Parts: sequence; C-alpha cells; structure tokens
Amino acid sequence: MISPAKDPYASRTDRSSAIISRQDPVVYEDGKYANALSDEQVGQYDRNGFLLLENLFTEAEVRALSAEVERMTRDPSIVRREEAITEPGSNAVRSIFMVHVLNPMLARLVRDPRLVNVARQILGSEVYIHQSRANMKPGFKGKEFYWHSDFETWHVEDGMPSMRALSCSVLLTDNNECNGPLMLVPGSHRQFISCVGETPNEHYKQSLKKQEYGVPDPVSLQLLVEQGGISTMTAKAGSVVFFDCNTMHGSNSNISPWPRANVFMVYNSMENTLNPPKYGLTPRPEHIATRKGFKAVTPLDTLKLVGG
Repeated sequence: MISPAKDPYASRTDRSSAIISRQDPVVYEDGKYANALSDEQVGQYDRNGFLLLENLFTEAEVRALSAEVERMTRDPSIVRREEAITEPGSNAVRSIFMVHVLNPMLARLVRDPRLVNVARQILGSEVYIHQSRANMKPGFKGKEFYWHSDFETWHVEDGMPSMRALSCSVLLTDNNECNGPLMLVPGSHRQFISCVGETPNEHYKQSLKKQEYGVPDPVSLQLLVEQGGISTMTAKAGSVVFFDCNTMHGSNSNISPWPRANVFMVYNSMENTLNPPKYGLTPRPEHIATRKGFKAVTPLDTLKLVGG
C-alpha cells in the first residue's frame, strides 16, 4: 500500500488541508483514441474540466429513458434494494445505483456511442463502468449535493489510482437556474484538494445521503472559485454533461416546483482499475465501486437508443 508520504493525492490524513497540483493528464493519447469530439471540443474539456453537449438525445429517447427511471423509483422490488438511496429525513428516492445492470434500456445507454466514444477519446483507452446511477431531485424537497471532487472519494474510499476517469450526466429534465442544476468550477480539475478528517468505515452509508468527509475546506474552495468562477449547467432535457473526475462540483437544493432528474455514469479507463481502499478501509459495495465483475464497454453500432 502506498504511504501518504508517497501518494501524490494523499487526503484525509492527520495533516491539514492542501491544494496539490494535478500529476496526471486530462486528455490522454492526445485525444486521438476515438473521434466523437472535435479538436475544439477536446480543447474545451481540457481547459475547463467539463463539456456540455446540448440536445444529444431526441425527445423520444428522453421520454423512454424517463419512463424507465420513473418505473424503477416506483418498483418496490428495486426501492427496497441496497442500490436505492432515499433522501435524508424521507422515503423519497434520491438515487438508484447500478442502473446499467438493473435495467436493459440503461444497459444500452452506457454503450451508446454518443457517450462511450467520448469517454474512450478523452481517456485514451477502452473503458468500463465504475459506477452508474439515476439521480432524482424532486420539486420542493430535493436536497443539495455539497461541493466535492469525485476523485478524492474514489481515490481514498475505492483505491482508484489515477485521474483517468470521467463522469457523464444525461439530463432527463430541463435544467434551469431554479431546480438545482449541476454547478462546476472551471479549471478546478488542475488542482487536487487534500481534505481533512479520518474516514469512518462504511462511510458510504451516510455520504450518499449527506457527505461530511472528503469535502473541500472553505479557503481552498474559495481560491478555486476566485480563479475559475462557477458554471451552471442549464440546458434542455437530452443534453449531456461530461466532466473530469477531479472537477469540483455540487448543486443546490431544489425548492422550485420543477423536478430535476438525470442518468449518471462513470467511465474509468481499463488501465486505471481499482486498488484496495486507503487506510485499511473496507471496500465499498460493488454497486458503488466496480472492482470485480466488469469488462470493457463495447459501443453499440447505432446512434438510436429507441425508436421514434
């Protein structure tokens, strides 16, 4: 096991918080492994740490995906599974994990060439699904997701070695300024925020409802925002946000009447598979961090997810 002194991304140690320069590329193999994006789009992703592609999916595809997610949230056999996470203080479903295993249409979605070929191009390799989930933020009562870097959690709690993963959020509802859209800090992917606090074992049982460890300190967060600002991902349903695993992001609570929903998947390089978690932590369940049953995602040979 790599000691904190030798780990370039040591976090949650007995030392104070720190801002550490990224040691890994953002775009691998010069962005030539696949050709889903233009050179301009690859450059934008490299600079900002994210890319919004508007209207990538048709209205018919969005309707079909939304119907499947809605059905899953009402299926008692799914809601009572460990993969279903409820809102703090209520039984409303907040997230359903491993949706690409639980649902055939979402299994096709992760293989859609409009998504997986972007991941292959940016990560410069074949990829697999580290995590997938459907996220719901209902009107009036959807809770916030506090600022965080996914890589910080995946590095500490899952043993992900390097920043060679990206997230992809397929918007199933219109995201406007009022319903708690995703917010990202441009350029923040170039800096790793080492966080304070010893991680409790089985931390995921609390963090998936409300994260308290692995969150940036206010001073570091303020510095990142002063440098890059905050970009709000407001877009129509069917748009897709791709963002680097180390991009600082979060979202406000939803006190508007308009719900917000998305399907979210994490593509990780086949050359970046998981090591044991840091500090002797127990590995998180397979539905949160895939480390056993996975293989490279093969793109479908069609761009049409559903008919119509």
